[in-house]
Amino acid sequence: MRLGIFGGSFAPPHLGHLLPAIDAAEALGLDAIRFVPAWEQPFKIGRATATAEQRFEMTERLVAGIPGFTADRSEIDRRGLSYTVDTVAQMAAANPTAELVLLVGGDAYALFEQWLEPERIRALATVAVLLRGGDALPTQQNGPVQVLQTRRVDISSTELRARVADGRTIRGFMPDAVADYIAEHRLYR
Repeated sequence: MRLGIFGGSFAPPHLGHLLPAIDAAEALGLDAIRFVPAWEQPFKIGRATATAEQRFEMTERLVAGIPGFTADRSEIDRRGLSYTVDTVAQMAAANPTAELVLLVGGDAYALFEQWLEPERIRALATVAVLLRGGDALPTQQNGPVQVLQTRRVDISSTELRARVADGRTIRGFMPDAVADYIAEHRLYR
């Protein structure tokens, strides 16, 4: 089994997360992808505007109905700062026969060497860097990576939070179930 791991804040999750993950699953022959919302990312301490539980519930709605895609509570249940090395090690222990593939966007990969134990991450999983339509691989790399060009989806969570705060629509940027959740819980206002 080839198992993809795709972590992030997912604040909120949107098609810019989902469509490249679908591309990666198909191109890399992944049997499943676990979307892992962070409890709190070390590079984003104190910037959360939705709770971890709310971001998990929105992520569940993002992946609902897509075969093999699930939202995973690993980092939320562990609490504290979310370190990818801990999540990858936990998934490796829970899935000893699986080949793990860590899916990382090019922007996140630019900071990869600053992550906790990047060499251990590489030892536990293949690192697949998802580059959006024509973007180049960041030059600061110390280990092997698999590079995958994915479609360019110019949507950011920052933009979507601003749209909500300004009273503009977020419909079409994410599944309606996620937009409904944001409206129902009055997030990002």
